[in-house]
Amino acid sequence: MNSIDSVTLEVADPTAAARFYSDAFGLDRERVRLRPSDEPTSGFRGFTLSLVTSQPGDVDALHRAALDAGATQLKPAEKSLWGYGGVVQAPDGTVWQLVTSTKKNTGPVTRTIDEIVLLLGVEDVKATKQFYVERGLTVGKSFGGKYVEFAGDPGSIKLSLYKRKALAKVAGVPVEGGGSHRIALVSPIGPFTDPDGFVCEAPERKPDE
Repeated sequence: MNSIDSVTLEVADPTAAARFYSDAFGLDRERVRLRPSDEPTSGFRGFTLSLVTSQPGDVDALHRAALDAGATQLKPAEKSLWGYGGVVQAPDGTVWQLVTSTKKNTGPVTRTIDEIVLLLGVEDVKATKQFYVERGLTVGKSFGGKYVEFAGDPGSIKLSLYKRKALAKVAGVPVEGGGSHRIALVSPIGPFTDPDGFVCEAPERKPDE
């Protein structure tokens, strides 16, 4: 099945960003990569990354570690209709949702991440869904013109589409923003640029391939 293998965040200081993501989330550098960029960007970049965990205690642990490492709190971790979660902004500007669908702890607290989800805020969910389907992704869930979730291989980055205005509200930031998105998707379905300006790159070939 075609999937999003990884994402590359474009940051002003890759060394500082790598230190943050190691201290805050212990992220696998093969799934969330970093590269230097000084492309102009302002306000909401049109996407969020979500770290999905098994229980509220894990969310709290990640949330606390992120703030200790230098993140800014956008929304405190708290219960909601759908589960439990909070939102932080990394020093490089990336917005991270820390979430779980459960409301009670069922085991020892860890910082184990079950899934990474990339949510793109788009102008036309139906049109962008069709764009990605035509390039080989398979729809897992779809709720009309409001939300789409694509299926993927285990261990891949789950890609979802949401209305830009709605995603900004979830993230706790103003919807206005411009310039570079400061992120690139990496997938066998690339390279291309989607209708909202998000870039997808093909994976780099290894020397023996």
